[in-house]
Amino acid sequence: MKTNELRALDDAQLRAKLAEYKVELFNLRFQKATGSLTNTARPRQVKKEIARILTILRERELAQAELG
Repeated sequence: MKTNELRALDDAQLRAKLAEYKVELFNLRFQKATGSLTNTARPRQVKKEIARILTILRERELAQAELG
């Protein structure tokens, strides 16, 4: 997903996406260990998606702290 698409989601949806990506990353690591990983670039993509989501959540957290 693009950053703009992620920013359009609310916190609960972002946390759900984060959980999905973490499960996918686990499965990709498992595939790599067993030698059945076909798309070797996918783990890096998933890590970047996780980082994007965490960054957006942190930005929102800091904005709330600034207002509150």
